Amino acid sequence: MTEQSFPAMSGSLVEPQPAVVAPKFWRRTAPMLTAAALVAGLFGGVTGAVIASPDSTPATSSVSAQTIANTSTLDWSAVASDVLPSVVQVNVGNGLGSGVILSADGRILTNNHVVASSGGQITVKFNDGRELPATVVNTDPASDLAVLQVSGASGLTPIKWADSGSVKVGDAVMAIGSPSGLQGTVTTGIVSALDRKVTVPGETRRASSVSYQAIQTDASINPGNSGGALVNAAGELIGINSAIYSPAASSGEAGSVGIGFAIPSNTAKQIVDELS
Repeated sequence: MTEQSFPAMSGSLVEPQPAVVAPKFWRRTAPMLTAAALVAGLFGGVTGAVIASPDSTPATSSVSAQTIANTSTLDWSAVASDVLPSVVQVNVGNGLGSGVILSADGRILTNNHVVASSGGQITVKFNDGRELPATVVNTDPASDLAVLQVSGASGLTPIKWADSGSVKVGDAVMAIGSPSGLQGTVTTGIVSALDRKVTVPGETRRASSVSYQAIQTDASINPGNSGGALVNAAGELIGINSAIYSPAASSGEAGSVGIGFAIPSNTAKQIVDELS
């Protein structure tokens, strides 16, 4: 199964990407949704585009109202400057996703659906423009996470981790990644909800579906953001961006409508420790 490729933008911002056929499962209607879907936030022809549905169970979808953070005094340019060196673009064949740096010698965390059909041909592009080959160290399809190792890397800036258990609805956040191949794109918003159960089809027959309790955000996340960072106002990782809700997904034209989902950092940290 492959994801619909987005047409190249005008100008010289992105290189043209080859078109691929929209997957049949985009024609399905997710439970509790009408002609809508959650799609993995990845760009190009990489296997792993998915439909998902938010759980309608009150225990997982209901959250208490919180005061929305006052973002007017935040220096987002300083946050971006601190975090951008720790976020990478993961190129896989004709597609791409994003990732975060775990160690100075090139350990990278990304989504499993970004590399699920890589065929071993992966390169990682850093914020300074360098591009180096990488291999898959280990994957956990059940959590949609994967760890890569870049060859010949040193002196990198690892991401700073935050306790996702301390995240509150209304907290200010920034998403960083490579939507549609536009590396180093930053968007800001707030935490819209917590413990939002998200279920997506698995990448293999053994893993028929993948479910996790996600952080919901209105920071703009689009195809290509998969595996990228969701950070707090201190520039610390609170989640790995992984999926978006898109009413247009059934027509193969997925895009942000302000409903994105990230795997909490505490979950990601636990899986990283198991995979490394």
